[in-house]
Amino acid sequence: MNPLDSAILADENISPEVVMALRERGVDVTTAVEIGLGGASDAALLNWAAPEKRVILTHDVDFGLLTIRLGVPFFGVVFLRPGHVSSAIVLGVIDTLRHADIDVEPPFLVVAERRQDRVLIRVRREESR
Repeated sequence: MNPLDSAILADENISPEVVMALRERGVDVTTAVEIGLGGASDAALLNWAAPEKRVILTHDVDFGLLTIRLGVPFFGVVFLRPGHVSSAIVLGVIDTLRHADIDVEPPFLVVAERRQDRVLIRVRREESR
């Protein structure tokens, strides 16, 4: 499956404009604020998303630390770089990822990084936990 074929939990650092555009594209996306986890820790988001089989969409590198080094269970994480730039740039990275020929099985961590006029995609597959 493509990393963005699953339902998504958008971290608070994903702009409302990006969330709205994803919904307009038919993506099942909810936000941390909508589920009552506004201001919650990244670990709390992972703990909520895993049993719901939602992929966390974020600009926050801390999710990699939690999932890889500390072993917090997760379904999937998509880390978008650079973060905190215009919604148009973020959506361009997301659209590139959505149309990429990538096949992942949970749990997985994907980094999609825009560099000038291209998007580099790295996939890390984790052992099931």
